[in-house]
Amino acid sequence: MKSSRLADLSLLFVAMMWGCTFLIVQNAVKVLPPLAFNGFRFIGASLLLALIISIFYRDQWRQMSRKMWLHGALLGIFLFLGYGLQTMGLLYTTTSNAGFITGLSVVLVPMIAATLLRHKLSRYTWFSVLLAAAGLYMLTFSGGIMKWNYGDMLILLCAVAFALQIAFTGIYAPHYPALALSVIQLAVVGVLSTIFSFFIEDVGPLSQTLDLLVQPDVLIALLISIGPTSAFAFWIQTACQQYTTPSRVAVIFTMEPVFAAFTGVFFAGEKIGTLALFGCLLILIGMITAELKSANNTAVQENKIEINSRREPNV
Repeated sequence: MKSSRLADLSLLFVAMMWGCTFLIVQNAVKVLPPLAFNGFRFIGASLLLALIISIFYRDQWRQMSRKMWLHGALLGIFLFLGYGLQTMGLLYTTTSNAGFITGLSVVLVPMIAATLLRHKLSRYTWFSVLLAAAGLYMLTFSGGIMKWNYGDMLILLCAVAFALQIAFTGIYAPHYPALALSVIQLAVVGVLSTIFSFFIEDVGPLSQTLDLLVQPDVLIALLISIGPTSAFAFWIQTACQQYTTPSRVAVIFTMEPVFAAFTGVFFAGEKIGTLALFGCLLILIGMITAELKSANNTAVQENKIEINSRREPNV
């Protein structure tokens, strides 16, 4: 129970880091194209984790196998598709639409988990998921009406990709060292982002790209993204998903736009309406509901174990 709560608190910290640094990354990709930025970001994060393994956890290199490489690469492909489709979708739709549809992964994850992991989803799980989804809508649109377009379909595919990444991390995380699996995943995202950047984005000659890298907005964003919000964030996610369910991870991650919204208020002078604040409250209630239900389940299981141990005769 303590491990589960610590895992959820750690994942909430990850959501806070992503949300609070959204403005920094947003300013950086106005200078350096998004896929090029992600190429530097994730390759850098992968190298950082590889350095940590080489210094402190060398035995994890020996635990790598072909199966682990395949599974890590699959996670990387899902993550790349999530970021890539989101970037493409933003060219054809609004930020509000993109934010809400990406958040729909909170609904998709339980469905995928029920199919792949054969998790039995209780009414409490669905209640917390639907609360979070409703809160996302209110936070994003403040009661406005959403209009679908081509970009929204790309963002929906992005949400599916992120949902698959969360669900499959829940499958693979218990079987492999978290650091090593994260290195493979992040390296795949970085390499694929770099390759597709050459074909899709106008990155210019290498000298021009290097000039953009030393721009203050880009350099600061990369330093933050490579370490806290990529290397350590996905290391935490991979490690923590051994102790919690994909559905709870999805609900916790809906706190990211909440943190992003309040960061915008305090640092960018943005305003949050009453309905948006109510949406934030619904997301928070959804997360608390998921946590309380988990705590009750754990307590019931522990009581059953204690009762059964009392019934066993002394040897």
